Amino acid sequence: MGTIKIIQGDITKITVDAIVNASNTTLLGGGGVDGAIHRAAGPQLLAECRKLNGCPTGEAKITGGYNLPAKYVIHTPGPIWRGGDHSEVQLLQNSYRNSLQLAAENNCTTVAFPSISTGVYHFPLDQAAQIAVTTIKRFLQQPSSIQTVTMVCFDKLTYKSVSEAVKIP
Repeated sequence: MGTIKIIQGDITKITVDAIVNASNTTLLGGGGVDGAIHRAAGPQLLAECRKLNGCPTGEAKITGGYNLPAKYVIHTPGPIWRGGDHSEVQLLQNSYRNSLQLAAENNCTTVAFPSISTGVYHFPLDQAAQIAVTTIKRFLQQPSSIQTVTMVCFDKLTYKSVSEAVKIP
């Protein structure tokens, strides 16, 4: 069974098999963590993403990591928060689960996640942290190649929220 680690830092500097990109549905880069990952990986990432024809919310697609210390980037568009009545919870669970599944299918043992949908998509942080941790814990209870999932928190508030969610049994 795998473990969850929580750190505060920059996901583009983490050495793991795969980092997850909280992308938009075009996969062509954007703001926040998405833009940072595209800038750090270099132009080859955008070139490969162009061939993928986008990705629906909650699904995941994989590319090379290029100039990143990660072998792969798993792109998953999380849901935009619209008050909670538009399947946002299910879609966010899907983003985490499908990303983990894709990592396992590619024999990854280490995966790093940002906090998906909590930036410009305005998903409430505490609720998103709880969904992330619950979904990851559930996935790690099943046999797969994944040994360590690191939640990489951009700021202290996110770190606190994810840390609290991990403490809940």
